[in-house]
Amino acid sequence: MSNTDNAATPATPAIRTGARLRSQVCTTEVIVVRPPAGGVDLTCGGRPMVAIDAEVREGLAPETELAGGALLGKRYTLAADDTFEVLVTKAGAGTLADGGEPLVVKEAKALPASD
Repeated sequence: MSNTDNAATPATPAIRTGARLRSQVCTTEVIVVRPPAGGVDLTCGGRPMVAIDAEVREGLAPETELAGGALLGKRYTLAADDTFEVLVTKAGAGTLADGGEPLVVKEAKALPASD
């Protein structure tokens, strides 16, 4: 693999609490609220998320099936394991996913009635 290949696909940073990541294919930016218990291949629009300050190639677009968008201010988690959580700090056109499995919007917990 040549140095230009490495520059074209930045390495995915460690996913730890407080890590700020951005998409390579759209304007989506997230912050990790809770890191995964196991491994997660965090992608947006079908490409790995990169560090907020990483340089990315121009002209990349989300894959058609992963272009559902990420909503500003929403928390996303894995469908099968809600211990992993990211907060969208800048919306974009790409779908957040674990590899090809889209993340889901985390639902707010219902407050108990105060009758």
